[in-house]
Amino acid sequence: MTTTKTTTKLNLNRVAMPKQSPLIRGLNFQEVAQGYSGEQAKAEASRCLQCPKRPCVDGCPVGIDIPGFIKEIQEGNLAEAVKILKARNSLPAICGRVCPQETQCEEKCSLAKKGAPIAIGRLERYIADWELADVIQRRPQLIAPIPSGKSVAIIGAGPAGLTAAADLAKLGHRVVIFEALHVAGGVLVYGIPEFRLPKDIVQAEVEYVKSLGVELALNCVVGKTLSVDELFQDSFQAIFLGTGAGLPMFLNIPGENLSGIYSANEFLTRVNLMKAYLFPDHLTPVNVGERVVVIGGGNVAMDSARCALRLGAYEVHVVYRRSRAEMPARREEVENAEEEGVIFQFLTNPKRFIGNPQGAVTGMECVEMELGEPDASGRPRPIPKPGSDHVIETDTVIVALGTTPNPLIPATTKGLETTGKGIVVADKETGLTTRPAVWAGGDLTTGSATVISAMGAGKRAAASIHAYLTNGATT
Repeated sequence: MTTTKTTTKLNLNRVAMPKQSPLIRGLNFQEVAQGYSGEQAKAEASRCLQCPKRPCVDGCPVGIDIPGFIKEIQEGNLAEAVKILKARNSLPAICGRVCPQETQCEEKCSLAKKGAPIAIGRLERYIADWELADVIQRRPQLIAPIPSGKSVAIIGAGPAGLTAAADLAKLGHRVVIFEALHVAGGVLVYGIPEFRLPKDIVQAEVEYVKSLGVELALNCVVGKTLSVDELFQDSFQAIFLGTGAGLPMFLNIPGENLSGIYSANEFLTRVNLMKAYLFPDHLTPVNVGERVVVIGGGNVAMDSARCALRLGAYEVHVVYRRSRAEMPARREEVENAEEEGVIFQFLTNPKRFIGNPQGAVTGMECVEMELGEPDASGRPRPIPKPGSDHVIETDTVIVALGTTPNPLIPATTKGLETTGKGIVVADKETGLTTRPAVWAGGDLTTGSATVISAMGAGKRAAASIHAYLTNGATT
């Protein structure tokens, strides 16, 4: 007797994400990626193998039950998929758009060994957008927790702070977020352009966090308006610091003070938060010349370059001292930038800026680089090539080299230890700092990193704070 072994043919090609064409999107700030339709989402979800070992979950910094919510999409149970997502992630519409899934959950996907991994981020966005389309009917109804009688202050309404706040509110604690800006969201609103992350999506996710009972105090600069010590005196038993890393880094080369040279932080804040892209309806213009140079190779550099094009620059160059292979930016963002006309100059490093008699930048002297042995970052060290100096003409320069934490809170908080770069020292597993009853997480403790890693830190800190509060913490 012979037996026939049946095998399931793997679908190794993911469903493409619809997006605006480069010729159209380069002229507007509307979202580039258009999202899956219901039919497309179901087709992509059907590729999931529902692996028993669930490797994708191991790659998720917040531990989402990825096979679980994808299975519900397969079966058409979208409300259940929302519940599964929201159990571990309070900001799924944001994560589905800006998190680097390709180096986290999708990298772990079993299908990645032979073809394209499941488009986990796109499916997360689909479910989150489905809920937001009718939040009254589709938002999971939560049972109000028993009040703990404890209060927690969250400083910073970015991804780490919002996540910690949501988790703690679900556990019954009173939570108040103190935010320095006039709007909540942190880097999500001042750093990421509308065409990648619409501001109404961010505010919808903030409203969800508030619906859990979280209070929001805007225009409150902790370290200036009030101090950490004063928060403890005002009935808070625990404090979480999630103020991010908003202090820009510079090249420190001659000519850097010429007009027309921006930090990416200032440029993107003007464009996004202060809505320069809607000038003259919003009176915060950004003067972008015909020739723009962006220095750096991360997502912030891509965002800056793509904003400059949309603001009317005739030619935009991204100058990066290593090769394409070493660029930290998401591959998708690099591809989008290239499609839109951004010009990349790899293995190039600035030496000085050149200005006119009026003090405005007119050029940037650079040197070509070649790659040597790996440095402390693990990437090949760029080494200048003798005799390769050249000048790039430019009207506007945007320096996108990363950021460090603002020193305001450490400078005004006794017992809070920091490193030489201003990074707050905190336990990696719990977020507990050297100051009793003070936790920290996100870019404040790591330097510039990803939204999802900040959210993971917020979740871990919330769990530690809850354990502390339920084990006899007193005022």
